[in-house]
Amino acid sequence: MAAATTTEIFPCTPDQLFSILTDYEKYPEFLTEVKDVKMLKTEGERKLGEFTVSVIKSFSYRLWMSEVPGKKVSWVLDSGDIFKTSTGSWVLEDLGGKTKAVYSVDATFKVFVPGMVAKALVNVNLPNMMKAYQERVRSKYGQK
Repeated sequence: MAAATTTEIFPCTPDQLFSILTDYEKYPEFLTEVKDVKMLKTEGERKLGEFTVSVIKSFSYRLWMSEVPGKKVSWVLDSGDIFKTSTGSWVLEDLGGKTKAVYSVDATFKVFVPGMVAKALVNVNLPNMMKAYQERVRSKYGQK
């Protein structure tokens, strides 16, 4: 099992960050591990996306994404190569021109992944991912 939660302050409004978080097919432009994203279908408030990621090796998974504009993006695993379960969310809070974002993820694997390896992946990838989102916000909306 791998679980992580982190809180970041972004120099943009919640709506601006939400627009980056929900532009899934653009993830490969700024998240180096994400090789491809295809949005497959929409059912009511949910969207099914297929993500191809390369971390040590390439794997794919499908997530059902749920969105509350300007407030929250959450997901639950539909299917995939490596994950048995995966749930997570971004919860956004308006700080008056800035956004507090709480990112949480919890996953279990179909194959044995040593706890130290899972923890190392989270501890290395999570800061890199947050840095990539920070850079995306700054490139899109400028430094505030």
